[in-house]
Order: sequence, then C-alpha cells, then structure tokens
Amino acid sequence: MTLPDRQLHLNAFLMSTGHHEASWRLPESDPLASTKVEHYQHLARTAERGKLDSIFFADSPVLFGEVGRRPAGKLEPTVLLTALAAATQKIGLIATASTTYNDPFNLARRFASVDWVSGGRAGWNVVTTAGPDAARNFGVDDQPAHAVRYERAAEFIEVAQKLWDSWEDDAVLADKADGVWGDDTKIRTVDHEGKHFRVRGPLNVPRSPQGHPLIVQAGSSENGKNLAAQYAEAVFTAHQTLADAQAFYADLKARTAAAGRDPEGIKILPGIVPVIGSTEAEALKLERELDQLIKPEYAREQLAKTLRVAPEDLPLDRQLPADLPTEDDIEGSKSRYTLIVELARREQLTVRQLIGRLGGGRGHRTFSGTPEQVADAIQDWFIARAADGFNIMPPVLPSGLEIFVDHVVPILQQRGLFRTEYTASTLRGHYGLARPQNQYAGNAPQELTSIGSAF
Repeated sequence: MTLPDRQLHLNAFLMSTGHHEASWRLPESDPLASTKVEHYQHLARTAERGKLDSIFFADSPVLFGEVGRRPAGKLEPTVLLTALAAATQKIGLIATASTTYNDPFNLARRFASVDWVSGGRAGWNVVTTAGPDAARNFGVDDQPAHAVRYERAAEFIEVAQKLWDSWEDDAVLADKADGVWGDDTKIRTVDHEGKHFRVRGPLNVPRSPQGHPLIVQAGSSENGKNLAAQYAEAVFTAHQTLADAQAFYADLKARTAAAGRDPEGIKILPGIVPVIGSTEAEALKLERELDQLIKPEYAREQLAKTLRVAPEDLPLDRQLPADLPTEDDIEGSKSRYTLIVELARREQLTVRQLIGRLGGGRGHRTFSGTPEQVADAIQDWFIARAADGFNIMPPVLPSGLEIFVDHVVPILQQRGLFRTEYTASTLRGHYGLARPQNQYAGNAPQELTSIGSAF
C-alpha cells in the first residue's frame, strides 16, 4: 500500500473518566476525577509523551444530562488549560467556548491570554450551543433559531480576529533608554458595527504568539459546514461509515476552496473510540463489560431528549418509532440527530442496542481490537481521504489513553504516518498551518485618544 505524502494528525478528546458513560463504574476509575487538576495534568503529559498534536475539552454552559448517570460537573476549560500549559511544553491545548452565550471581547481576550500563557499552543473550539436549558441560564426563554446562532457565530469569529489583530506584532518596544514602552501608531481600534455586535477595541492584550489561536469547529449541519469552510482550521466530526466520512471530507474541502481558502488549511478529524486489548477477544470483552454497566433508564432518557420524543415512546426492545421528527424540525444538534437515526435504521437496532452503540461515543465510531487493528482502522480512513487525522476518544481514562500512546502510536510511527518528535513549538505548527498575517498591518492607524484610562 502506498503511503500518503501528508502527515496524520491526532487529537486527544479528554472527558473525566473516559468517553464511555459507564467508565466511572469500573473498579480502577476515580469517580471524582472530573474536578482534579492532577488527573488532567497526567493525561496531558501522557498525550505529549505520544507526540499528539493536541488535547481538547468539550464544554457547555449548562449542566448536561442527569447527574445520576455519569460524572456531570466539569471545570471551565480555558481556566483548566492554564494549569495544563504549566505541566506541558509542546502539546496543543484546545477548549470549547460558545458564541451564543459569550461576548467577543471577553472571549478574544481569554484565548489570547491562554496563547501567551502556553507559548502559542491555544485553540478555540467554536460552538453555537443548542437547547433551551442553556438559554434559561442567560435569561432567555428559548434558544435562538439554528440559522441565527450560526449567523452570530460567523460575526463573532470575525470580531475576535479583528481584536487579535488590533496590535501589530512590533507594537511593544520596551525601550527603557527612551522611556517608550509601546508604539501607539501600531495599535488600532476595530470599530466593528454589525447585526449582532458593536465593538470598538482595541484588545487589551498584545498580539499573541500564534497571531490567532487555532480555530476549531464541530458542527456538521449545512450551516456548520459553511461556517467551517469560512473560518475553521480543524474540524471535529462524527461518522459511522467510510463512505459517509469520505463524502463529508470531499464536501468540506470543496466548500473551503469555494470560500477562497486552501483546502489543505483545514484538517478534518473524525472521532474514534478505540477499545484496545492484547487480543481482539479481550477488546470485545472490555466493550461488553462497559456496555453492561450502562443504566438503560438514564440512557433512554437522554436518547429521548436527543430525538425530541417522550421516553415511553422508546421501548427498550423495539426499534425506533417510524414517526420521529424530521431534521427540519430539529433546532439543535441537527447532524448528530441525523447520524443516530440513520445508524439505528441502517442496522435495524433496538433501542437497547442503540443505547449500547451510543454509550461509548455518543455517535462517534467505536472500534474494538488489538493495537495493530486500531492502527489499521486509522490508516485505512486516512489513506482513503476520509480524514486528515482523528479525534481520539478513549473509552476509559487514564488507561485508554496510556494504551493508545504506548501501543498504537508506535505502530503509526513505524509505518511513517505519524511524527516521532515534535518539529514545532506551536499548535499551528503541529497542524502545519501558517501564522496569520495581521489584517491591519501597514494601514494608517486610527486615533487612540480617549480609549480609556489606566487609572
């Protein structure tokens, strides 16, 4: 088999005790790990030992699911990234933040600060946040419409990029002899006035090591793909079949080109939940043990919310009802809704079987096998241009990540698919992406008087 001339990218998606919803019930798991900084520092150092591109934390401004089902409390991820930056040296650090329930100035400042603290390793996973529960935490009766959330997200990113560019790279002089700290002519207001935001600027943080933190996006709806094509530099996505992944890959690369960007400037990373054993039988046994620990009454409740039906409409030992809502009726998580329904219909799964399939990765591909088989699965999709790399989602933590790093990564390295050492010091460098040019550099400065006082 001819190997591609591009490099595989690997991101570790970290979630408390692991992605399998019953992972916290295993004897070796710490059910309190989700709020322990040392737990995540160990995971970050493990991923860095494997030379992975980055680690990633999901987030939502709402308590997700029932607390009886799995560990539900989580630390605010941009705060957590600062602790992980101090515990690591090279690996990229990506956190999720909502464009629906934040403001551009505060969020642009937060990610620029993380980029400085980490020495240029910060990434922002842009989400639009679906669901009425989140809306009510911010004094809103219901979520904005799907199209409105994505329209706001596009303008939000535009404003953040303007703010990150409001300082030129050489604006700070630090000239002790002449008593001049900075050059006012190289700091600009942005004076943005749009449909959703009015922001003057400039940012109160100098331009960070990466210029712009890496932009990541995870929506796979039509609006999500259009947003990714315009702004994203890495995309986290979910697919169950090679054909679906190839179609998404080709479509998003084409949209990126149509948006006037280099398609190689966007890295597509499907999720994979690797259940790894020394033999295939051992891996399958672990998968069964985890699935048997799922409490179906909790899982059915969550599935019912996703499908917008009542739990009693989902008998455990029957297939999904024929009269489910259509995708057009869904205002949030459209792509995940479609993936789950198509999976159940395609494989004629009962609700109980579907719960088992979703328990490990919530719709992401679960693959059980030996390290060689997991490496084969990754390589096959990479070579077939279904992926530029993978979002690794260990079912159990820390053991799942440790096994992947110690047994799967060396196989990928031996095959020439993955780095053996870091060759860059920034997250953009790991993904082979250039540092963005400052959109204001060389332009005439605006008057900065009366912006504000330092006293």
